[in-house]
Amino acid sequence: MSEHASQRSEPAEAEASPTGPKVRLLSLIAVTVLALDVVTKVVAVAQLEDRAPVEILGGLVYLQLVRNPGAAFSIATGYTWVLTLVAIAVAVVIVRVSRRLRSTGWAVALGLVLGGALGNLTDRLFRAPGPLQGHVVDVVSLLAPDGRVWPVFNLADSSIVCGGALLVLLALLGRELDGTRSGKRAGKGEHAGE
Repeated sequence: MSEHASQRSEPAEAEASPTGPKVRLLSLIAVTVLALDVVTKVVAVAQLEDRAPVEILGGLVYLQLVRNPGAAFSIATGYTWVLTLVAIAVAVVIVRVSRRLRSTGWAVALGLVLGGALGNLTDRLFRAPGPLQGHVVDVVSLLAPDGRVWPVFNLADSSIVCGGALLVLLALLGRELDGTRSGKRAGKGEHAGE
């Protein structure tokens, strides 16, 4: 009988393991986003430094190099060190929350946010003018050069926005981090079982 009990506890321990399949998915997405972000920024610096914006897709997109000391929309320009600490906090929270992760949607969303946060954090830590003060490399301007229509952004920014939008959608649909559903449907199911 103790053998059966131990066999039943093993799958539960595997599901609770911090290296479960959803955590691996989150990690894979975060590492992929980080790698792609770093590569695109290295290429942008090498190809676009001291160059006029490059128009592509008939002016729908412009590629240009912008070094941003602030956040999106150039908010908090003088507070680069605060943004660095916020990015570190976001990464820590996502890693801690991932222990309860059982939802594929949440794994994808958190992976996108984590990868994007780490991409911009890498710039803030390793780019000029120095650690905690580094300027983020932005590359893409929509509809007009110089961010006149929409602020210039990078792959990390896009990843954060897409991940955040997915998190909002999951919350609206009542999808929980642990894979369960909340809201009216879950409440009806609980009452029906009573």
